[in-house]
Parts: sequence; structure tokens; C-alpha cells
Amino acid sequence: MLKKIFALFAIFVAVVMPARAELKVDIVAGALEPTSIAVQKFETSVGVADADAKMIREVVESDLKRTGLFRIVSHDAFPEHVKMGEMPNFKSWMAIKTQVLVQARMNVEGGNKYKLEFFVWDINGTEQIEAQSLVASKKSARRLAHIMADAIYERLTGEVGYFDTQIVFIAETGPIHKRVKRMAIMDYDGYGMRYLSDEKTFVMSPHFSPNMRTVVFLSYRDDDPMVWSLDLDTGAQRRLGQFGGMNFAPRFSPDGKKIALSLVKNGITHIYEYDMENKTLRQLTFGDSIDTSPSYSPDGKKMAFNSDRSGRQQIHVLDLDTLAEERITYGAGRYATPAWSPDGQFIAFTKIADDTFYVGIMDPRGRNEKILAGGWFMEAPSWAPGSRRIVYYETEKADDDIERISHIRSVDITGQNIYDIDLPDNVNGLEPTWSPRLM
Repeated sequence: MLKKIFALFAIFVAVVMPARAELKVDIVAGALEPTSIAVQKFETSVGVADADAKMIREVVESDLKRTGLFRIVSHDAFPEHVKMGEMPNFKSWMAIKTQVLVQARMNVEGGNKYKLEFFVWDINGTEQIEAQSLVASKKSARRLAHIMADAIYERLTGEVGYFDTQIVFIAETGPIHKRVKRMAIMDYDGYGMRYLSDEKTFVMSPHFSPNMRTVVFLSYRDDDPMVWSLDLDTGAQRRLGQFGGMNFAPRFSPDGKKIALSLVKNGITHIYEYDMENKTLRQLTFGDSIDTSPSYSPDGKKMAFNSDRSGRQQIHVLDLDTLAEERITYGAGRYATPAWSPDGQFIAFTKIADDTFYVGIMDPRGRNEKILAGGWFMEAPSWAPGSRRIVYYETEKADDDIERISHIRSVDITGQNIYDIDLPDNVNGLEPTWSPRLM
């Protein structure tokens, strides 16, 4: 459980060296020329497991390479090993076209903790641009790697890092005619997947609370489709409330105090907002249309949702103070599953047109639509912290006797660098939601 993880983990940021000249990675166009970065072998003291030092280095390199913005310099090409506290031979590193050099040292503190210090050098600028010290329990060594990679990424790009995060999703197993759907959680790169629900209850649509302590989801427990919550610290589950009808598609408000959901009453589906402190339910949409897939704006003042009130499924935006709504999509096809980016600059969506599914982004007024990926079936876009990447799932069209396979994929907002997130064998991934930063 997360509380146990956090109890084992403590991070202390030491000193950050200001740069005299800015080294910035060009992220606007997806970095057509990746920045070359060399990560040296870590210096270690007595008590540091060589396997842990090697693992952290490899994870840092993998995190940075996965962005598509960085090229990892081959270890065999290194001209020297620069000891911590010493200056690099900048000309030697320039000769192999290295732009960034990372040094690191690991020590043991208190017997059960690692202290990780690292320096980042701008080779062309001939200066140190970052210096940090992190402390964590030995059991949390892999998180040290993600936090170190986040720090490097943030210093070089100016954007919020997203490596120290998790993804909650529906893990699907079994034959096509007898699929089992269980809620599962994993690190953003697929590591450490574990199940959060059993095989007995059909579940869908999991979403994190802003503080990462709770997941809300749709459960068909006792064949009664209702929204439930899961406490990630204790594992306890509870029904959200008695609303007098089927309810689904839950989403937390940015302050974590309310949950938006769709509720079916008298055959009509509308969006409601449940205040968890006061245990009150407020209706947000009205009429005879089907309104669902609510997504709050990051300031909590507006909500995007999809509705068929115009005769075809489109995305609308609702003002939560006045309840005035505005349709924002008018393109060919149907639009669904809106997801507001954490920085408020974009709304991600699913689009269905010409028998093809697409995942794309647009601004909050519905303009500047950009398609990022397309395929036989894809849905459920969710944003990484920093609003740089989106995670979604894609199902491949099955051939005659081949069962359909669903992948969890991630794409950059430029539409470049699409990759699959590794899952265990024979596990399909559906409905992923990216967490906020863990710390």
C-alpha cells in the first residue's frame, strides 16, 4: 500500500547550482535532434549493493531515452571517468558530441537507507547546472532512479517530470468469451504491476484522487453497477452512496473534495457532482440527452463532457457556477472521453470517424485539433503530470481465430514517440489513468 511505501521513503533536496547559461532541450517539435546525455557509472561506498547502483543508472537512462528527447551516449565511448568533486575534461566530451554529463555517488545512511548525490554538467557551456542529494530506504531504490530522472528532465526541459508516477488500469485476462477484468496498478513504465481487485467482481473506469490515496471505479458487485472507492493505504473498499440508479464514469475534482459521475434515472443519463464531505448530490446537466465522461478543468471551474444532445456524440464544456454549457466540437465524426490537461492548455479526446478511432488534443475552445494516433479501436486518454504525454489503450482488430489484444500506449503531444507500456504475458491493458507525482 502507498502509506507503507511513503513510510519507507524520505527525500531531501540539497543544493541546486544556478546556471550562468541556459541549456534547454527543444521540446516544441519533439526534439528532432535528441540531446546527447552521458550517465557515468555510480561511485559507491561500502554497503551499497552493486546491483542497486547498476539498476538506478539503467532506470535513469531508460526514463530519459523513453521521452524521445534524449540520446544515451554509449558507455564504451566515454573518454574518462570524472570523479565526484572534479571537473570534466570538456573538450574530451565534446569530441564524442556529448552535451550533458551526469555523475552520481551512492552511500549508506543509518544502515537501511541510501544517499544518492548527483551532478549534471553542461558540456558545451562548461559548467555544472544541477546538484542534488536524495535519501531513501534501500527498498525504495527504484524510486530514487525515477526522482533523479525527473530532476534531470526538469532542469533540461523546464517541464514537470512524470517518471515518479503510477498508472491504474483494467487488467484483462482469459479467453475472449470469458474475460476476467481486474483493477491493477503499476509504475509508469510497467514495473511492479499488482492487482487491486479480485477475479470475482467486474470493474471498470478507475481514476486516482489528487492525493493518490484513493481510487474511484465502477464495480458490478452483486450485479449492481455502482461507483466504489478503494483506499490505497488500507485496501478498504466502500460504496460511494445510494443514488437511486446506475452510476458510472467517476472523476475526482482537482481539490479531491467532490466526485463527478454519470447517473441513470428514468432511462436518462446525466452528470452529477457528489460532495463527499456533506454527502450531497448536485445535478449538473439536464434534458433528454445522454451526458457522460466528465472531466474537470484543473482550476475546478469548468467541466468537459460528451453528449448526444446535438444528435451526435460531441464534446461540451460546462461552467460549474452558472451551469451554462457550450458545444466545442464540430468536426466530422463523433467525439468522446474528454480529458483536461493538468496545465489547462488542452483537452484530449477520442474521435470516431470513417470506421477508425483516433486519439487527439485540442484547445479548451475546441480549436487547433491535432490527431496523435489512430487505429481499429482506441479510447480513454489520460494525461501525465506536466501535460507532455498521454496514455491510452488500443485494441487490435482480430484475425479469424486470433483473440483481440489490447495494449496500453503512450504518445507525445507532438504525435511522435508512441510506445507500448510493457505488461505481463497474457495480460491486456484497458482504461489507463496516469497518476499525479507520487511525492
